Amino acid sequence: MKKVQILTNQNKIYSEVTTSASYANECGEFSIRMVIDGHEQYKLGNKNLKVFPGNFLVINEGTVFAREIYSEIPVNTISISYNRQFLNSFHHSATSSDSALLEDPFYTPQGLVPVFLETLYPLKGDMRFNLMHLHNLVNSESQEDMLVNQYLIHSLINFYRIYNKEILAKCDTLKAMSYKTRTELFKRLNIAKDYMISNYNQPVSLSDICGNACLSQTHFCRTFKQTFHCSPYQYLIQVRLSRAKHMLKHTRYEVNEIVSMIGIDNVSSFIRFFKGRYGITPGAYRASVAA
Repeated sequence: MKKVQILTNQNKIYSEVTTSASYANECGEFSIRMVIDGHEQYKLGNKNLKVFPGNFLVINEGTVFAREIYSEIPVNTISISYNRQFLNSFHHSATSSDSALLEDPFYTPQGLVPVFLETLYPLKGDMRFNLMHLHNLVNSESQEDMLVNQYLIHSLINFYRIYNKEILAKCDTLKAMSYKTRTELFKRLNIAKDYMISNYNQPVSLSDICGNACLSQTHFCRTFKQTFHCSPYQYLIQVRLSRAKHMLKHTRYEVNEIVSMIGIDNVSSFIRFFKGRYGITPGAYRASVAA
């Protein structure tokens, strides 16, 4: 089942629930893409990414990509495609002074749309709140264009905050390098991060990660910790625990089944990792969210 809503300002929202879908050579306007249940696989150039419920993906205008879903259970996805003029106007408003906006409130630059790093971003807090409400609204009988646009604007506001925190601020931790070197290194570190997120349930090795990111192991380990404030192994464990937490809340899989599905060696290690991160055992957490 696929639903498309086109707003009066030509922004578009796509909602889909399916177990099988394949789309090749897609190309359009800037979009934000998330998965509510299951996962969706994307191919952007040489990068293969999997979008899970805890993350969202952005794709720039003009990027050619492929995506597919093959699952035993229905996969629930939603994406927002922002009209070029709308995005230009928003970017101008977000990056201009109040005095400039008051002086010419309806000015919209006609240049190129902003370009963002196409990577997996954390989906939590206000960003998750807005996108989930948008999903519920689009799949209801309501056709309130104004309310939907409000959520679209707030989703962009929250994305810009996340971009400043996850990209600009973290990239700035590498400030000892030249701008060109810093930008390229940060791009490769995000390739490594995305590889860990997309393959969290596989036996991921350091050589696999570094091979995908085109970084030596020593250089990668040093700069990854400098940027993300944890080691690659700690980051991978955090991703696995986050997926386990989602499964404990939203599925009926037994704990030992979840452990085998997320790539952790044994149940006792999983319980120790989970309690160390969340301050509660997996069983107690499941009982608390079920209450």
